[in-house]
Amino acid sequence: MLLKRSMINRLMREAIKFFQEQKFYLPPFAYWKLHDWQKKGEEIREIIDNQLGWDITDFGSGNFFMYGLLLFTIRNGTLEDIAKGGKNYCEKIMIVEEGQITPMHHHYQKAEDIINRGGGTLMVQIYKATKNDKLSNALVHVFLDGIKKTFEAGSIIELEPGDSITLTSEIYHKFWAKEGFGKVLVGEVSSVNDDRVDNKFLEGLDRFAEIEEDEEPLYLLYKDYKKYVHIK
Repeated sequence: MLLKRSMINRLMREAIKFFQEQKFYLPPFAYWKLHDWQKKGEEIREIIDNQLGWDITDFGSGNFFMYGLLLFTIRNGTLEDIAKGGKNYCEKIMIVEEGQITPMHHHYQKAEDIINRGGGTLMVQIYKATKNDKLSNALVHVFLDGIKKTFEAGSIIELEPGDSITLTSEIYHKFWAKEGFGKVLVGEVSSVNDDRVDNKFLEGLDRFAEIEEDEEPLYLLYKDYKKYVHIK
């Protein structure tokens, strides 16, 4: 089942309300309409090339509220530009619904801090990855707000507002908002991230959703840029 554009538009409207409630402010390009994008030129090259902007996915599940995530990439670099003195960091803001799972995955390059910025309680389950991308039974070493902790494989860590966990590339993780405590505003501060190639899902899921275009986009996803934005 495809993720409908009408659903994406509704999720964006609800997300904006939640960001406002949490006093988190998106950059102006978050609210550009299609005609705004089409009037831009080379000055927005970084937004396009660095995958900035809205990202809503159901991981190909067909059920966003069971397996899904809403993200906005605020800043990012590219691996190619780091050697030239470019950005070596990335920042995202995410909304995780109650019981909504971001499936078990790890990254090949990215190291990240996952931060509960407000709302409910974020649940994070962790494992070490084996060399062939399976789950390891080994102990998992992480930092919680700069304090080193050791956990059994498969442990679930609860992050309250203000709490954070540092996840290096070899750590498998999945997360969701604890039911009964409300949705969570989640920050991510990481090394440069290329979501097209750097995610290894344990169950072989798709990182990006396939979309059914049943109405016009409210705001563009960064997956839409190739289709709608043509820089001269």
